[in-house]
Amino acid sequence: MGFRKPSFGAHKHEKAADLKSHDREDREAIVVHSNVGSQSSLDKNEVFGDGDVNYRSVGWASTAVLLVKSQIGVGVLGIPATFHSLGLIPGILIFLFFAVLTTWSDYYLGVFKLKHPSVYSLQDCMTLVFGRWGGEFFGWSYWFFTAMVGASALLSLSTALNALSLHGACTAIFVAVAAIATYPVASLRTLDKIKWLGWPALITIVIAIMIVVIGVAVGGRPSLAPQEGPIDLQMRLFNSPSFSEAMTAVSSLLFAFSGTPAFLPIASEMRDARDFKKAVLLCQTFVTSFYLTVGVVVYYYAGQYVASPALGTAGPLLKRISYGFSLPGLLFTSVFYTHMPAKFLFMRLLRGTRHLTNSTKTHWVVWLSCVLVTLLFSYIVSSAIPVFSSLIGLVGAIFASLLCLHAEAFMYLFDVRARVRQGERTSFSTKLAIVYNVVVILVASFVLVAGAYGSVISIRDDYRANGGRPWSCADNSGSV
Repeated sequence: MGFRKPSFGAHKHEKAADLKSHDREDREAIVVHSNVGSQSSLDKNEVFGDGDVNYRSVGWASTAVLLVKSQIGVGVLGIPATFHSLGLIPGILIFLFFAVLTTWSDYYLGVFKLKHPSVYSLQDCMTLVFGRWGGEFFGWSYWFFTAMVGASALLSLSTALNALSLHGACTAIFVAVAAIATYPVASLRTLDKIKWLGWPALITIVIAIMIVVIGVAVGGRPSLAPQEGPIDLQMRLFNSPSFSEAMTAVSSLLFAFSGTPAFLPIASEMRDARDFKKAVLLCQTFVTSFYLTVGVVVYYYAGQYVASPALGTAGPLLKRISYGFSLPGLLFTSVFYTHMPAKFLFMRLLRGTRHLTNSTKTHWVVWLSCVLVTLLFSYIVSSAIPVFSSLIGLVGAIFASLLCLHAEAFMYLFDVRARVRQGERTSFSTKLAIVYNVVVILVASFVLVAGAYGSVISIRDDYRANGGRPWSCADNSGSV
């Protein structure tokens, strides 16, 4: 598979021309390459080092909230629509399948962090596994993915503002307003400062979604349905979508669990990374139960009139109320998925320098610039692809499979290979785990290729059918 041979033991003689001979104190230290080719060895027990900015200050309860909020926000809003595309039964089975796969991936990130304390992001992990270029590939994939999730959050915010104002302004203006509101909050430097926003954000998005669930359950007419006369929901246990429609829906279900790439940087800012595993299990249990309840109830009562985002499913009044409640949650999603990719750029540029953890002029200029560059990218993407379901399907297909499934399976196989090379006997359970992770790699590869194809076709067809165009002024909330 092209794994790098892991390095163990103390190396007493470094013969590189630019380094003095020294002993390695950390068997698992990795070399991080910045974009200008400089190198620095990471300390075994500390990613950030010492300075006046304390990054490692998040407890496990706040970590669980950040993990939950990194999942719930954008992904859940597309689940009911995928059940209609696939049919309820296939939709639930595929949903549970991805829930199991991503729970393992999330859990193993915590295990890998404890085994290799110096890793901060998937780039560091993949540098261990595949070498520098593997790390670069996964690192930039992480940045593009999280920034595109930020783009989908901006798009959701524009939908909310359209719904609340009854399309009071051009959609392109609302996307710009969402981006402007995101910048100052995303510029807070540590997760410890942002975590307090996670609590109200989580509560309000849950309230907003439950308003929709209760509204459609007690007989409210879906907003997309004819407002007079009888309606046929056409709820299907099984459906017959085209290949592109099916794969877009499958990719969207995977996208619902796509907070995984952000989990490792969150763990790196915990006071005690050993608590990460219980935070993950709490997160996944809540998220899976909540997603399934929302998806089934909303689809059961809305059928073919389910909206994407799902907050638009309730009647006109409830839709506006639910979007009003959702604003803090959607804004936090935009903030979080601007902050995380910006932090990735920031770490690449300043890691190994005193500017990383000290409030110097260079520190501030680089950090604020990283946030701005990331947000501009998200703004451009959200304006260029103004179709929510197609955007999350494309993001889920290309990046979610790579970062939520591929990477963690490779990490497990890397660790097993290292143990085998040390002479450890392979148990039956380990062999089963090896087979499982190989299967995960195959499944993820299929979703990546087929899902990307399906999503591109869906975007093309939507543009042809609805006349969509970049920086569109058209209402994307179905309010007018």
